[in-house]
Amino acid sequence: MSSTTRITVTLPSDQVTELRKFTDNVSGYVAEAVARQIRHRLLGDDLRRHQEEHGAFSEEERAEARAKIVDSAGSSKDADAA
Repeated sequence: MSSTTRITVTLPSDQVTELRKFTDNVSGYVAEAVARQIRHRLLGDDLRRHQEEHGAFSEEERAEARAKIVDSAGSSKDADAA
């Protein structure tokens, strides 16, 4: 397990109310959301860098990527249900 740092985060009350409907582990939920956002930004940086070096993605490449993402999301939902 990685080390942790305790911080204070201020959120609007209505968001906290909704968040508590999803989980009792607010810290864990927020940590997962932050990790997902970091991955999203890093992926975006990688995609921009790739296009700068190799040119824009074709529609075919984009469609193939979308299909893989949708398939991957479906596979993870199937695994969660099992």
